[in-house]
Amino acid sequence: MEAQRLLSGFCSTSPIPNAKTQCFAKFPSPSSSTTSFAQSHKWVSFKARPLSTKLIKCTNTTHTETAEVVVSSDSYSQDSISGIPRKKLAVFVSGGGSNFRSIHEACLNGSILGDVVVLVASKQGCGGADYARDKSLPVIVFPKTKLEPDGISPADLVATLRGLEVDFVLLAGYLKLIPVELIQAYPRSILNIHPSLLPAFGGKGNYGMKVHKAVIASGARYSGPTIHFVDEHYDTGRILAQRVVPVLAKDTAEELAARVLREEHVLYVEVTKALCEERIIWREDGVPIIRSKENPAEYS
Repeated sequence: MEAQRLLSGFCSTSPIPNAKTQCFAKFPSPSSSTTSFAQSHKWVSFKARPLSTKLIKCTNTTHTETAEVVVSSDSYSQDSISGIPRKKLAVFVSGGGSNFRSIHEACLNGSILGDVVVLVASKQGCGGADYARDKSLPVIVFPKTKLEPDGISPADLVATLRGLEVDFVLLAGYLKLIPVELIQAYPRSILNIHPSLLPAFGGKGNYGMKVHKAVIASGARYSGPTIHFVDEHYDTGRILAQRVVPVLAKDTAEELAARVLREEHVLYVEVTKALCEERIIWREDGVPIIRSKENPAEYS
């Protein structure tokens, strides 16, 4: 109930299904598949493991609307073949949230075996929060500050994410230090993306355009995004994936930033896909690696 109360103040629609908003599935053939639904006025998410094409009818009892969705075995072959359940994702942003948008779109088109169920923003009016509200995603503000008095506490943040059954937390341009309470609640389950090849040009104060200016000033010939697991400090968690981008002789910080950002959008989707498909393996020395989907004997 506390999670419901916290969320209801920051989103236009109820983030948690209740008795007033329900979905019903009717299959004309004998039941040989499992289906679960969650609906919140403007959106319907579902998981299905059908053996053949079936017609699903969803009815919103509040608005007396009926929608029909055809689900084929090909659409959800990943679920039915692997048996891996869809994951629930929480994304954290402080700005425009372009990486958040890429991840959300990849979830919607089926590239990622997961769904963004909540957006956590450090600023109520940032672009990422506006996008989430436009897509009927619940938005909460963290942390509570003088400028953001409606923000919630670390304990309430953990309780809210657990109430939503969040599996993984993805930081996508979130500039605040993650509280130890969240790290302890989600061990090896929080990722961050940084716009340089860590451990170079990382740490407190190194973010956004500051990073790209520092890279150019150093004379480095290469840069690129890094995705790493999150610990109690800025940019010091175990590195999971990187993508190399050349630094050209006459680059401006803006030109380098645009080149790196294009790779960020691709890399974060690829890594989130591997995360949701449970292809992250931890070596004995504590280094995380990604198992190839096409060839399970190969790792990167």
